[in-house]
Order: sequence, then structure tokens, then C-alpha cells
Amino acid sequence: MDRDIKEYTIDDVAGFFKDNVDAIVAVDVEKSIYHVIQKKGIFSNFFDDDGDYNELIKKLWFHFNDSGEQITEDYQVFIPSLGKCQGKMSRRLKVFRHGILHVVQMTIYPVEDSDVNIIILDELHDSEYEDELKTNNKVNTIQNTYLFSMYVDLVKDVTSSISITEISEDTVNTQIKYSDWRMMIVNMICPDDQKMFLEKTDPEYLMANFKPGHTASFDCLMQNLEGKYIWVKLIFSRAETNFEDDFRFVFMVQDIHENTVELMSTLKKYEEMASLDPLTGVLNHGRIETELGNAVETARKSKRAVSAMIIDIDFFKQVNDNYGHSVGDMTLKQFAGIIRGNFTDGRAVVGRWGGEEFVTICYDMDIRKLKEVAEELREKVAAETFKAVGHITCSIGITGIKLEDEADFVFERMDKALYEAKSDGRNCTRCIEA
Repeated sequence: MDRDIKEYTIDDVAGFFKDNVDAIVAVDVEKSIYHVIQKKGIFSNFFDDDGDYNELIKKLWFHFNDSGEQITEDYQVFIPSLGKCQGKMSRRLKVFRHGILHVVQMTIYPVEDSDVNIIILDELHDSEYEDELKTNNKVNTIQNTYLFSMYVDLVKDVTSSISITEISEDTVNTQIKYSDWRMMIVNMICPDDQKMFLEKTDPEYLMANFKPGHTASFDCLMQNLEGKYIWVKLIFSRAETNFEDDFRFVFMVQDIHENTVELMSTLKKYEEMASLDPLTGVLNHGRIETELGNAVETARKSKRAVSAMIIDIDFFKQVNDNYGHSVGDMTLKQFAGIIRGNFTDGRAVVGRWGGEEFVTICYDMDIRKLKEVAEELREKVAAETFKAVGHITCSIGITGIKLEDEADFVFERMDKALYEAKSDGRNCTRCIEA
């Protein structure tokens, strides 16, 4: 029978909650323990009657928003902080049981003058959140690149309105100092980028370099919640206020991985185009000259065995004169292919120095071994049948690279060795020791 609303008492309301709410849990935040006062429905066998509060948080809502898959352990360092709430809090949780999604309303009531919180959990029916879910999906479609955001007050060293979109659409009302957050999150940054992250996020740096309304960002590699490194854009924006010593910031992490990988692939493609000889496909003069300088530095710093050789086609002018430049180009391409095919272990770089001259830099190869390799190459060239031309030969000059070398000295030695090979009748290898 219907009752007049004025007839309801506090006892009626308490009874209503007892009969209708799915779970009531008491939590001691400081001791990180919980005790279940009541549980039924989907929570009947979902968690134990007593246990660790951090484990309860992890089970209820520290998982991916669209699945029950757990977040990588590195990020679970934030669980104790997220479990400490400032005042009353209410939020929606997505709980997964046996692959089925259940949407739950969680409300937290702190008990005054104690470390105890009372948590009420109640499953919502589809109709109660369907419209909201559609709205959230529209918002997520627009903002799905923003993985994380929060509000920062540098003067008070506090954060607020933390939002981790892969966990929940709701913000988190938690107690965590900015200084603590910064030192925890640095472990999720790629080691190569950690120094830059600490510099750019330092409170003194932000205060000194950001005027009200100023926004800046930097890109780095950062672990996502699955534990994989992705490219992100870290964005800091100082809020505009009327007080110049008010240093409040909005901080956001944007997923730019796909676009960055695509951009880097495009840049790599253009870099290769700028580094390659368009006719033969080996490195061009500028790039092989750079590689020669790099080889000298490598030998000096790592003390690896590094050697170099220059290869020249004998009487190549006659090929152009007798068969034309198109055949000459075809011969150069075939010749470069033989050189590349002779070095397939990735420890050598090949480039066209100019005309019919090619330079090869060989790592982890001393001069004795290089003599053997050079002779093998010379014999392969002599045995090859070149289209339209038939057989040709080549002359080779080789040298090693010593610790006190300069790139110019290395080239002078192998060029002198090549001159000796030409003077000795061509189709041979000559060496000038380092």
C-alpha cells in the first residue's frame, strides 16, 4: 500500500538500503584493510569478506575501462594514493565477471574523525546508464587520444581531478602530491627521456617559464597501461588567474603513437633517399664520407677492428666510349650489386665515391681478413658476365684504421694503395698498412 512520503523515517531508509544495496564495505585506509558488512548479487562471490584494501581497489576499478584485463604492474604503484579520497565521492565502475560487463555505482562516505570509509556498491540496470553511456562514447570518440589529465597546484604541491580515460570516464578525487606523482611517473618514461621529463616537469622550471595562459609540450616514449612504450605528447598549460603568484596548471598526456610512427617512417624514407646514390642504390658520396668519419671515431672509442677499401673498375672509360653511357650505367649498377652481395652480414657499409669508384668500410675485420675478402670480391667481378659488355676487372686498395687516425689519412692510404694496384697492371689488390 502506498504511504505518504511524510510517513518515512530514517529507519525506513536504512532498511531500504539494507534490502536493495548490493554491497557495503568498511575500509581502514591507513591500515589498508577492508571488512564486508553486506554483499549480494554480483558481489556474492566477487571478493572475500575481509582483505587488503589495495587488492579490492585493483579488482573493482584499476583495470582497463573496456575489459577486465589488468593494468601493468608498474602503474599499480598509484593504487594506494587513488584509494585515499578527499571527502565524499561517487563514481561509476565497470566490473567484469566471466566476461560480462556490469556497471556499478560506487559511493564513498568517510567516517568523521577516523581513517574509516564506508563504501556502498550497487549494480545499475541497463536503462539507468544507457543514455549516459551513449553520451560518454561520443565524448570518448572526440577525446580518445587523451590518456591522462589532472589539475596541479604547484604552490600547494597538490593534484586534483585526475582522469585516466583507459580506466574510467570519471575523474578521481584523490590525495597525491605533485612532487610524489612526478617521481612515480618518471619510472614509466623511457630511460632515454627521463632526464628531459624531470627537467620539464620541475616546479621551478614551470614557474620560471610559464606565464598565465601559456601552453607548451614535449614528446617522449612512455609506458602505456599495458606496459608497452608508445609515443606521447606531454602538455602543460598554466591557468589564467588574477594573481601572478598563483601557479595552477592543467597537465595532459596525449597518445600520438600512430602519427609519430608514421612520421618517423616517412622521415626515414626521405633520409634514405637523401643518403643513397640514385643510380646504384648504395650510399652516395656525402653519406659514405660521413661513414668514414664515423668509422674512425668507432675505432678510437671502442677499439674495434675497422678497415676500409676502395674499388675501381678497370678501363671503365672504354665501356662508355664503346657501348654508350646507358650501358655504362647498367654496368655500374651490376658492379655495385656484386659489392653489396659480398657483404651480407651487416658489418660493412658500401658507397659510391664517384664515377666508377666505390668505398667499403668493414667493421670487426682486420687487415689480414680484409685482404682475403678483397681478393674474393676481385675474383667474383672478373668471373661475372656483364650485360652487353661481357667481362671486366677491378683494382682494389685497402688499409686499416688506427686509433690516432683521421678520415683524410685513411682515404689517402687506400687511395695510394689503389694507385699501386693500377700501376702494377690492374686487376689486383694492394694494401698500405695503418
